[in-house]
Amino acid sequence: MRLFYIILALLLIGAGSAGYVFWQQRQAEAALTGFAVANGRIEVERVAVATKYAGRVAEIRVDEGDFVTEGSVVAEMDVAELLAELAEAKANERQAQQGINKAEADIGIRQADLNLAEIELERATTLQKKNASSVAEVDRRRAQRDVAAASLKGALVTVEDTKAAANAAAARVLRLEAVIADMTLKAPTDGRVEYRLVKAGEVLAAGGQVATLLDLADVHMVVFFPTAVAGRVGVGAEARIVLDAAAEYVIPAKISFVAAEAQFTPKFVETKTERDKLTYRIKVEIDQEILMTYRDYVKAGLTGNAYLQVDPQAAWPDYLAVKLPPAPGDDAAQ
Repeated sequence: MRLFYIILALLLIGAGSAGYVFWQQRQAEAALTGFAVANGRIEVERVAVATKYAGRVAEIRVDEGDFVTEGSVVAEMDVAELLAELAEAKANERQAQQGINKAEADIGIRQADLNLAEIELERATTLQKKNASSVAEVDRRRAQRDVAAASLKGALVTVEDTKAAANAAAARVLRLEAVIADMTLKAPTDGRVEYRLVKAGEVLAAGGQVATLLDLADVHMVVFFPTAVAGRVGVGAEARIVLDAAAEYVIPAKISFVAAEAQFTPKFVETKTERDKLTYRIKVEIDQEILMTYRDYVKAGLTGNAYLQVDPQAAWPDYLAVKLPPAPGDDAAQ
């Protein structure tokens, strides 16, 4: 009999606890009038650092977990062969420039020959009119003049050809310099090195990745809501994020994207009712200043809840008031 009363007491205590939990849930739902909540995961945009051209990795300058700024060097590719090609291209450019100088000098010679031929033709024509020279002599001088004119025209064409060759050589120099510059792989954005994918000495094909970065300027939580919610929120609306790993903090955010079309609810997303078969994908973005302040704590995959302000007139409940952890280095963090 005593055992019966003990079991009954335990059942009553359990029922009371369940009732209290149910009451707490009802109170939270009542306090969330004008808001919507859904679970999601923190996502961080990944950026690949890859080589544009095939080559051998000469040096990797970062380690996993390092924070890099936009434009900082991540890796160096071997450019010994390219430097040799560049030296050859510069020599060809100088040679082409010398060819231009020689062709331009030849123009002066051909112009002088033409001037002399014109004078001799004019003298022969004058003498022929005075019967002091034969018609054959005039014809010979005219032919010499025509040959000199043709030679001058050929010299002018040679100058254009040598200039074209010089331009091609200069373009090759510029191209090789650009390729060599591209062999220094730089971070396209601020971020943290997620994975270092190769070691020095490895040979990569064009487009081969050397590292991946987490773009800390693009951190968001993706959540899914039915039409009743998605149709009432717009880009820029206020939101809050509460992470499971740090439930005592409330992170301010805003809606940065609302899908134009509905999709089937992913299996890992908890919906309030089984009727929510079609939902809209919504991105809730964290402010960049906050991300930069707490960049060492940003991690992809953290689970939590996103709260959306469906009714612009609704006041945020006290337990969803913004609360951030002490900033790194702050005295309050001591």
